[in-house]
Amino acid sequence: MNSILDKEPVKRAEKILKDFDPNINVIILEQTARTANDAATALGCNVGAIVKSLLFKLGDKFCLCLVSGDKRCSLNKLKKKLSEKDVSMASPEEVKQITGYTIGGVSPIGHIVNTKVYMDKHLERFSKVFAAAGHPNAVFGITFFELKKLTNSEVDDLTE
Repeated sequence: MNSILDKEPVKRAEKILKDFDPNINVIILEQTARTANDAATALGCNVGAIVKSLLFKLGDKFCLCLVSGDKRCSLNKLKKKLSEKDVSMASPEEVKQITGYTIGGVSPIGHIVNTKVYMDKHLERFSKVFAAAGHPNAVFGITFFELKKLTNSEVDDLTE
């Protein structure tokens, strides 16, 4: 059986992590971390410390929002922030096409198409946050400020 670490999407995320900080490791979980609740249970952490990587479609462009696992991304706040009338969740096909990841394992890094990243300020509550690393069973732990730097994201209040 192929190891999760051998899968291309995980390798892509891991290479970016290692280039950023050799001390950040991909963690392989026994059980799936497909949802924020699953990930929090598997890691034994607060669900809010789980980073949800959500891809949104803005007309013909896309942006990624990194949101705390216990919050919901607000389309209205996003529309106002981006001065866009037409904002919607990307389809599973678009997510795969833009990020190179399938839903449940979308990492905030290593996307096929370069997209602007916005990070919800509520993730700052936690000393360490956990994000997907290209597979539903693969995650990595990182500080809020490291993740901001790694993803070159803009921090704002994006949730309701």
